[in-house]
Amino acid sequence: MISRRLFTQGFAGVMAAGTLAACSSEKAAAPAAVTTAAGHTKFAALKQIQAGPLNIGYAEDGPANGPVVFLLHGWPYDIFSYVDVAPVLAAAGYRVIVPYLRGYGGTTFLAADTVRNGQQAATASDLIALMDALHVDKAVIAGYDWGSRTAGCVAAVWPERVKAAVLVSGYLVTNLKAQQQPLTPVAERGWWYQYYFSTERGVLGYTQNRHDFNKLIWQQASPTWKFDDATYERSAQAFNNPDHVAVVIHNYRWRLGLAPGEAQYDAVEQKLQAAPPITVPTITIGSDFDGAAIDGKAYRSKFTGRYDHRILKGVGHDVPQEDPQSFAKAVMDADRL
Repeated sequence: MISRRLFTQGFAGVMAAGTLAACSSEKAAAPAAVTTAAGHTKFAALKQIQAGPLNIGYAEDGPANGPVVFLLHGWPYDIFSYVDVAPVLAAAGYRVIVPYLRGYGGTTFLAADTVRNGQQAATASDLIALMDALHVDKAVIAGYDWGSRTAGCVAAVWPERVKAAVLVSGYLVTNLKAQQQPLTPVAERGWWYQYYFSTERGVLGYTQNRHDFNKLIWQQASPTWKFDDATYERSAQAFNNPDHVAVVIHNYRWRLGLAPGEAQYDAVEQKLQAAPPITVPTITIGSDFDGAAIDGKAYRSKFTGRYDHRILKGVGHDVPQEDPQSFAKAVMDADRL
């Protein structure tokens, strides 16, 4: 398992260098994808479907009878991380599904009294519910950040549902006990926002300033990615979801042991806390964000099936948006492992 200590090495290295300057119906809701000089700006279709406790908004592309790929985004990003990946996979014959995680974009809770829970067992269970609602028995699952953790959790607990996986930054299943161990001061500074979110001042600050806050995270996590304002603004709309702040705050407080999980996810969480190996065919990706862990050696033992590791230098945290061709290739190659 890649520990929080190892995973922070990437962020710590950046900071030391001084560069830090988540079925009842389906409906189409968007026109065909269009391409500009900067890449795709829209998805082939946007849909909604009830799955578990959520009404999930998702993008879809490719033939309805093609092999299915789920692409999962992280924080603070959204489905547009995959706007240039989806058409590549669709052209190769895949049915591509890109859901908004709980608390983002078009994904909303069905009941007002449902806990706005961001723990890993909840987002993993959401994906299984979405697969069930879409009648997808098995699929390739790929992601980064929260999406990589969610995909890894699903692959670890429900391997029979996963044909193959692509996981940026490797094995990110959270171990709550390990999370309690302190890091070096430089590494701790890389996670400043987690500690900020543990305070009520942080909740108020994120509520009031999430647009600029999240743009800063983009810049920190991908210091060499020169995204333009239009690219950021397209994704920033997803942060206006009424449950966004609550889900994000719970996610980070839960990871630090400052917020409880829900009893309904205890069985899944218990399995995850045992740090189960991932047995399905997997490609892991290391980028500049991972620093010393870019080679994947720290988590290699957690993958016991067919496996490959790829290093993308010059690429930050949002791997699919920064290097869509390499990410799409990794998905197709994982499917053939």
